[in-house]
Amino acid sequence: MAHWFHRNPLKATAPVSFNFYGVASSPAANKICNNLRTDRVRLLEMFTDLTCNPDMMKNATDAYFSLLQGFISFLDGTTQENKMRFIQNFKWTDTLQGNVPSAQQDAIFELISMSYNVAIWYTKFASRMAGKENVTEAEAKDVHRSLKMAAGIFKHLKEAHIPRLITPAEKGRDLEARVIDAYIIQCQAEAQEVTIARAIELKHNATLVAALSYETANFYQKANQTLHTLDPECSNKWKKYFQLKMHFYMAYAYCYHGQTLLASDKCGEAIRSLQEAEKCYVRAEELCKEYRQTKGPGTTARPSEQLFFLKLGALVKNTLEKCQRENGFIYFHKVPEEAPQLELKASYGLAEPLAFELPPLSDQWSAEVYSTFDLTKGAKSDKAKAKPEEEVKPMKEPDLKPQKDTGCVVS
Repeated sequence: MAHWFHRNPLKATAPVSFNFYGVASSPAANKICNNLRTDRVRLLEMFTDLTCNPDMMKNATDAYFSLLQGFISFLDGTTQENKMRFIQNFKWTDTLQGNVPSAQQDAIFELISMSYNVAIWYTKFASRMAGKENVTEAEAKDVHRSLKMAAGIFKHLKEAHIPRLITPAEKGRDLEARVIDAYIIQCQAEAQEVTIARAIELKHNATLVAALSYETANFYQKANQTLHTLDPECSNKWKKYFQLKMHFYMAYAYCYHGQTLLASDKCGEAIRSLQEAEKCYVRAEELCKEYRQTKGPGTTARPSEQLFFLKLGALVKNTLEKCQRENGFIYFHKVPEEAPQLELKASYGLAEPLAFELPPLSDQWSAEVYSTFDLTKGAKSDKAKAKPEEEVKPMKEPDLKPQKDTGCVVS
């Protein structure tokens, strides 16, 4: 299922030297600065390396974050602000706003921005795995787990770190609540898509598929509403993706609810439910075209070309025709004018964000090493404020070639 998910671009960043001449006054302090520089470069390279897997990503993030926390944590036995927190300036672009960076002289800003990219990487890894020709059960679990991991990272940043920033999040940019909430919801919804595909593949009962589809459609509706007041120029494409997925899964919900009604000998209601499914599916097709034509950041998904999308259209059509035949021969039920109210609650398969924790502080740090960083002996690195109009080169992300579509996430 290549090109099933919409993906916004990775954040880009300016190089950071961590050269604190005079300030780092011991070999151990200099070693930490050198390792911070090399570990940061290595982690940034991992984001665009197609051979990178979750284990490799975890090792790279743990190496960098365990050292970076020495600029944030309390290391001198007090609860005073870490003296190193504001020594280095960091510049990062935005996933929605192009190549003009935001800059803050704050190690927590660096921690948040780099973690944001780690979460984006997990979503892209999940998309890449889902696009393989024959996805195994183990790979489907990797997709599911990666999306929940991304949701957990976004949630952790929102709750634990973004509130600690001295400079508040700029409206409409990545660290603002509307944007980060949309990412959290998207990751949960996409993880549930994997569950739905598996439930269909294993022929679980129609009630479960309908309930999961309804819950997933509601997630996409919520994500769309979250972005409602955002600048249309940078959010319209993303919103169109949420809208088409919402209508697609509402079509699934009505289709499988109709099967449940037919099994309960409620043929008239089943027909009306299938008619609503058909209506939602047609709207999803229209939104796919609108989405492709809408300009905005990110890769363009092509869900209407996927067998998983096309199969639903055939299923709705065939099930509706079956219900109409049965009603003409057996039931003779009146078809209600109003579509059935879906009040479906899924008892199983709902995706919750995985709890995310930063690695422990590197053993390269100690109170003694911390004391050898002397801010009175040198000028702060990158002390000058970054010009807001200065551009940072975007990440060169690899192109993904579509493979043969087998029609489902799990094979």
